[in-house]
Amino acid sequence: MLAWPSLALLKKALPAAHVGVLVPAYTAPMAEICPWVDEVVLDPGAEAGGRVLRQQLGVFRADALLTLYSTPRVGYAAWRVGIPYRLAPASKLAQVFYNRRLVQRRSRSEKPEWEYNLDLVRCFLADHDLSAGKTVPPYLVFPTDEIATLRARFMQAQGIDEDALLLLIHPGSGGSANNLTLDQYAQLARDLAAARPLHIVIGYGPGEDAQAATLSSLLEPLPHSLLYPGSLVDYARHIAFANLFISGSTGPLHLAGALDVPTAGFYPRRRSATPLRWQTLNSPQRHLAFVPEDGADESDMSRIDLKTAAQAIRQKLLAG
Repeated sequence: MLAWPSLALLKKALPAAHVGVLVPAYTAPMAEICPWVDEVVLDPGAEAGGRVLRQQLGVFRADALLTLYSTPRVGYAAWRVGIPYRLAPASKLAQVFYNRRLVQRRSRSEKPEWEYNLDLVRCFLADHDLSAGKTVPPYLVFPTDEIATLRARFMQAQGIDEDALLLLIHPGSGGSANNLTLDQYAQLARDLAAARPLHIVIGYGPGEDAQAATLSSLLEPLPHSLLYPGSLVDYARHIAFANLFISGSTGPLHLAGALDVPTAGFYPRRRSATPLRWQTLNSPQRHLAFVPEDGADESDMSRIDLKTAAQAIRQKLLAG
């Protein structure tokens, strides 16, 4: 999702270009609905061997390759199939396979990941004497009537008052980052619900059934529902009608950000996982980020002041 601003900028500068993205199968559905992508090329993965990847890239017949996240496997394949212009960050061993490199120092986490990605597109455009414009959220948009109908159906099926505010909590993380405990999520939800009526929706994915069930029991007797989406795209459509999305630093948080849905994200203090580095794509006034207090261990999420977080969320994201 943090590549979407780059794709938007690229297509804006080169509207006639045929833009393809090389992605793993599990994110392909999101790539397929991206308005700035013309073709999705499935990455067969390292286990398939380099020859299969070279065949995929060879069939696409690219004139240029912009690698946002550089790996030797992709760089070598692009070099072997003879893509003329190959750009990647000037880091790691993989850079030897690229004939254009951009020094970024991403490990310093000095700006958002999506900004680092945009810098690569700006470099490509400058190399080809093309001007770079600007992009603004939302980056992911569904038809308004489609989302309104889906919300109405969901509310009716769950017995939720049509005027209720929906707080969508995604407690899972897929191991991508440290996260709040289920008790912490329950406490935060109770604090928010005490100030104004809310209906809480617990979103979860494959393998997260037990987490969702436990959080559901912790939330009793607050009104709440469970949401198990059929796919990433289906989940994005449901997130689109939420009034607020809360989770750790994980993929669904970035879906919400791309939709410009208000988000509250919880991050560890670790430099490689800071709120700045993994900032969501929504408008500045629509996102909040929380980390453990000063002096806490970088991964100790218990040192996040949930009372303060709830107050900030109420004042900035639920004030309307």
